[in-house]
Amino acid sequence: GGGLMGDFGADDAAGGDEQGDRLAMLEASMNWLPDSIEPERPSKPLFDNPGIFDKLDQDTLFFIFYFQTGTLQQYLAARELKRQGWRFHKKYLTWFQRHEEPVETGHQGERGTYVYFDYETGWCQRIKSDFTFDYFFLEDEVPAS
Repeated sequence: GGGLMGDFGADDAAGGDEQGDRLAMLEASMNWLPDSIEPERPSKPLFDNPGIFDKLDQDTLFFIFYFQTGTLQQYLAARELKRQGWRFHKKYLTWFQRHEEPVETGHQGERGTYVYFDYETGWCQRIKSDFTFDYFFLEDEVPAS
């Protein structure tokens, strides 16, 4: 045949070994395969990077907190929620945030209107009026920064 494209699938007038030629081309093409068909991945998983947590929305932070228990990611999510003014209530296992300044404050706690994250029934933020946040149940082991 004549030219490169003419050689593909064309019967060789000289009666050459068509199957052998195809096998040779197939073997030659193997030299151009990529080393891996896996896509490039970042060397470090995204959520192992503490710098990403201040860019995540609150819903994502709550998801990580409640579903990645006992991990570095849970700790980093808790730290970011605290930085955003949320406080964790150890009795209710729920995050609270002041909705307005407390009506009452004392050594034992404070009373007022709070926003809390309902992770059990609605996966949403709700308002709780006239709630007393007893400081005894305030989680204070994770620093806010």
